[in-house]
Amino acid sequence: MNEALLELDGLKVYFPVKGGVLLRARAENKAVDGVSIRIEKGETLGLVGESGCGKSTLGKAVVRLLEPTAGKVRFDGRDISHISRRQMKPIRRDVQMIFQDPAESLNSRHTVGSLIGEAFEIHGIGEPDWRKRRVVELLEQVGLPAAAADKFPFEFSGGQRQRIGIARAIALEPKLVVCDEPVSALDVSIQSQILNLLLDLQEQMGLSYLFIAHDLAVVKHISDRIAIMYLGQLMEVGGADEVYAHPKHPYTRALIAAIPEPDPSRRHRAKEVLEGDVPSPINPPSGCVFHTRCPSAARRCETDKPLLRDVIASDRVAHQVACHFDLQAGQRESVR
Repeated sequence: MNEALLELDGLKVYFPVKGGVLLRARAENKAVDGVSIRIEKGETLGLVGESGCGKSTLGKAVVRLLEPTAGKVRFDGRDISHISRRQMKPIRRDVQMIFQDPAESLNSRHTVGSLIGEAFEIHGIGEPDWRKRRVVELLEQVGLPAAAADKFPFEFSGGQRQRIGIARAIALEPKLVVCDEPVSALDVSIQSQILNLLLDLQEQMGLSYLFIAHDLAVVKHISDRIAIMYLGQLMEVGGADEVYAHPKHPYTRALIAAIPEPDPSRRHRAKEVLEGDVPSPINPPSGCVFHTRCPSAARRCETDKPLLRDVIASDRVAHQVACHFDLQAGQRESVR
C-alpha cells in the first residue's frame, strides 16, 4: 500500500436542528456519519451518491471549511481536524477546492487576474510583476488566453469560468484538490473537456483528487477508486473498474442501472429501480440505513448495522462493502 496523503478516521459532521422559542438544539442532522477512507499520493478517489447524501459536506470538512463533529482528518501525516485558522493557513497551500458553480464561487467585481493572483498576496508569494506573469502562465495552462486576466468572470461561458476556478485552485501547486461536482453544471461536451483538463493537470503536477459527483459514469472516467455514499455513510469502496463491473451493494447496483445506455442493443439490461424517498438524516433508519429502500433487505438489516468488510476483487485493488450478505450467493428472508 502506498503512502496516504489524506486519511479520514470515523469522520462525523453533525448540524444542530434548533426549534422552540429559545431556539435550542432539539436534534442533529447527521450529514456525515462515521466515514473512514484514505487517498494516496497521485490518486483520484471518486465519491458518488444521491443529492443530500453528505458528499459536499465531507469535502468541505476535508478542507476545513466545516468543523468536524468527531473523528479525525489527517493530511500528509498531520492531524488537522481541529487546528486553528492560523495553523491551517500554511496547509491551505497544499489543499484546495474546485466548487460546483463557478458563477457563484468567483467574485464578479474582481478581474480574473486579481482572483487568481489573490492566493499569492494572501501567502506573500512573489513580487507584483512575478504574480502577473504567473497568472498568465496559469491561464494558458488551463486553456485560456492571457487577455482573460483583464476581464471579469461574467464575460465568460460556464466552461471557461470553471477553467478560471481550476486555475485558481492550482495556483499554489497543491497536493490535494477537492473537486465538488465540478462538471455537473456544464454541457456534456464541455464536461469531457474539463475532465480531460483535470487528468492532464494531475499528470503534470502529481495532484491527488477527491472527485465528488452524483454521476457514476463521469466518476468512472476520472477515478482510480470509487466510494459510494448513502445518508452520510459509505456503502462500497473499490477500484473504479471493479465497482462498475462487479458492484456488490444493492445501492451501487441501482446507481449503475440508472446510467443512461446510448446503445439501443444494450438497453435490455435489467433495471433496479429504487422505491421510496431517501430518509431524513435527522432520524436515519436503524441498522443498515439503506434497508428501507433495499430490494434485498432481510430482517437482520433492520437492527444490525453492517460494517465495511473486504470482498474478493478481480483487479487486486481492495474492495469493501457494507452489506450483511453476498448478493451473488444464497438467499435471505425478505421483509418486503
